Amino acid sequence: MKLLKSEDLTPIYVPEPEDEAVRDLSRAREAAMKDLKEAKYQLKALLLRNNIRYEGTANWSKKHLRWLTELILPYPAQQIVLQEQLQTIEERIRRLERLDNELTHHVHQWRYYPVVKAVQAMRGVRLLVAVGVVAELGDLHRFDHPSKLMAYLGLVPSEHSSGGKRHLGAITKCGNGRARRLLIEGAHSYRYRANISTDIQLRQEGLPKDIVDIAWKAQLRLCKRYQRMNKQGKHYNLIITAIAREMAAYIWAIA
Repeated sequence: MKLLKSEDLTPIYVPEPEDEAVRDLSRAREAAMKDLKEAKYQLKALLLRNNIRYEGTANWSKKHLRWLTELILPYPAQQIVLQEQLQTIEERIRRLERLDNELTHHVHQWRYYPVVKAVQAMRGVRLLVAVGVVAELGDLHRFDHPSKLMAYLGLVPSEHSSGGKRHLGAITKCGNGRARRLLIEGAHSYRYRANISTDIQLRQEGLPKDIVDIAWKAQLRLCKRYQRMNKQGKHYNLIITAIAREMAAYIWAIA
């Protein structure tokens, strides 16, 4: 009771069933992509063991897939493995397409769709990242300051004191690991110069000017920060984590 009165207890956020459903669909789509990549790696390993290499430039294009179907391996047993792996890849591609279609359909009917659409104004936050982050975090208004969102995502440095001095360590990695990972994936795009690409323009269509302005401000700042930290010789992972941390703050501002 004393802790409750002193506000030292943090309330537990319970998502609505509808939000959990979209989150489950988003996670299922991500799992499908992981399964597809695994199947492709297995096929690639089979070919490498037989010193078979594709001479084209675009792996998994229609031309590449046609080349794969025409391959003849040295032994009948290996040919069976090849055919089974090709069939697995085709099945997983269709599964991924189904989940993509379902996710797009359900997200457009979701109560948080306006937030999903708005945060896509930012560089590195396309539909799948936007849906994943919002589905994992839920109501962003429950964080009364961006620093609390950063801490929840585990993107803040750990701290310890010794001899009266404060030392910062690696990020805490507390909170929601999937949302943190999605932001880190998006942060890689800031290693390039600031630019409003055609894709970003399309995502920003119909959004209020203040949201578009926040996204551009974020891009200018984060691209510059990447370049500055890179020139300082900071480790790449450290830079990307710092960018992801600030991305969370801008997403909070937009939401």
